Amino acid sequence: MEVVIHCLFSYLSTVTFGIVTNVPRKVLNACGITGAVGWMIYWSTKNMDSGDIFANFLGAMGIGLLSIYFSRRKKMPMTIFNIPSLVPLVPGGPAYQAVRNIVLGDYIGGAHSIIKVIMTAGAIAAGFMVTGIVERLLKKIVDKNKSVLKKGVKQK
Repeated sequence: MEVVIHCLFSYLSTVTFGIVTNVPRKVLNACGITGAVGWMIYWSTKNMDSGDIFANFLGAMGIGLLSIYFSRRKKMPMTIFNIPSLVPLVPGGPAYQAVRNIVLGDYIGGAHSIIKVIMTAGAIAAGFMVTGIVERLLKKIVDKNKSVLKKGVKQK
């Protein structure tokens, strides 16, 4: 039951943020699916005691890969899928704790929370970077194979 609840609420939060940011209606479902898959990757990785940072990295990679897929399928920019899908992964709790700790005078606790937020944001950015690199490499390989196939057809 817990899996269903996590999946449902991550989908709903992604779709709701997509509505707020004026994502076209025809891609809201794809955004929701992307966000839910990213969150489920994060949640299942975190439950395997892999740590928050690695879980965020893998979740961002999942979001990046699905964003590439849906952007090609729906013929829309990747950012339409990336931005709303990141909402479940955003480290809002630690960011709030950082500000709260600093305001209350607990500078060490605030610094600890700030470092956690920065590392999480870095893991999310790294996940997107790796996804972008993989996409470019695959595109080069596919283009190279197409040109080899064309040359082979011309020679016959």
